[in-house]
Amino acid sequence: MKIVYEYSHLGGSEILHQRYPQHEKEIYDVISLVKGNKSKISKEKTKKGKTLYSPIDMNNQFDTEFNTRGFNEIRDTYTITIPNYELEVNGAYKQVDFVKDKVLVEVQFGKYAFMFYDMAKFQYFFNENKADVGIEIVPCHGLHKEMSSGVSYGEQLVYDIERLKRHFPAVPVKVILIDVDN
Repeated sequence: MKIVYEYSHLGGSEILHQRYPQHEKEIYDVISLVKGNKSKISKEKTKKGKTLYSPIDMNNQFDTEFNTRGFNEIRDTYTITIPNYELEVNGAYKQVDFVKDKVLVEVQFGKYAFMFYDMAKFQYFFNENKADVGIEIVPCHGLHKEMSSGVSYGEQLVYDIERLKRHFPAVPVKVILIDVDN
């Protein structure tokens, strides 16, 4: 994969570069090693029979490469209680796929809501003093067009973060838009 655009929110790029240069290098190395393979045959009405890039295949490659470099999952489990409400929900959790020191990384090939929820998870771990910066790796619009119709694209995420200004997320974030090499 290749990087086509990088966006820094509240100094996310600068924090990664200054405080965690080795982690930054590893993130770039991982991205460069992941290959986009058109191996999914679409069953969707608008793309029926078309060969698309497989998010499952790319996610598996990201998992392997990040885990090899010592990035692991972080999970906080808790009980949900609401004031003046009797029900308690046990076993609720927040989780991020790849964490090393206080650098959180999510790779998102899902619907747009999941990209935005990643921002909420970064905010949660930042508030818990378990993160200094969140890195969101997402497909660019061009790659998105060659994937299943449910996959979102990073340009929309950057557009929305820009409109929310400093209000949300209130955590340093670096958004990396990726595309296939060929």
